[in-house]
Amino acid sequence: MLTDTHCHLFYDDLKDNLPDILDRAKQLGVDRFICVATNLEDALECLKLAETHATIWASAGVHPHDAKDAPGNLNNRIRELMDHEKMVAVGEMGLDYFRNISDQETQQKIFRKQMSIAQDLDMPVIFHNRNADEDVLTILSEFPNLRGVAHCFSSTLETAEKFIDLGYYISFSGNLTFKNSHLPDVAKELPLDRLLVETDCPYLSPVPHRGKPNEPGRTRFVAEKLADVHGVPLETIAAATSENATALFGL
Repeated sequence: MLTDTHCHLFYDDLKDNLPDILDRAKQLGVDRFICVATNLEDALECLKLAETHATIWASAGVHPHDAKDAPGNLNNRIRELMDHEKMVAVGEMGLDYFRNISDQETQQKIFRKQMSIAQDLDMPVIFHNRNADEDVLTILSEFPNLRGVAHCFSSTLETAEKFIDLGYYISFSGNLTFKNSHLPDVAKELPLDRLLVETDCPYLSPVPHRGKPNEPGRTRFVAEKLADVHGVPLETIAAATSENATALFGL
């Protein structure tokens, strides 16, 4: 069975139809879900879902787009949320220099602050990286004892290998399946014991559903592509990626 290590189930279209969505996921072989927050309000919604569904876990953090609105008491609020047993990671945090919705200095400040919180709590991190390889690597290197995942990986093989060298997992999403994507060439060079799969739903729906709102069950299509790239059965990918999720998040 598969684990969707990054989904945003708090969006209304997903939350309001969650029993059906989880049933469809189960039919596709996806039976565990990490509901990932992008700000502290989302984190509360993630936690509510995790409290009422045994197969859902949650994270708490501030996405780089939301960094400009991070509260002054960010440290205390994340620490309070992380006290809950269904909270398994700090994030989604990181840097996004593609859209720059928050200015880069603020993004870096809030990223570092969350990395420090995770270090103090000995919790894994979930980070976002878009067009910011060098600065992300710099900040990760400042916290050498942390573990976590580069979610929705979209960069180069060299960057993936550097993340792995720092102790991080690489997670692939629907963009692995897109026509003309360079990511299959990256994925095939990476060891299975460092890989995770996700949907990032409701975004990035994989082929054959590209362009439609995404659902966590479609983790299967990402895993099938990964199996094809590595030349192994789907069951091998399912076992490896779910074991990796268990190890990282303590599921």
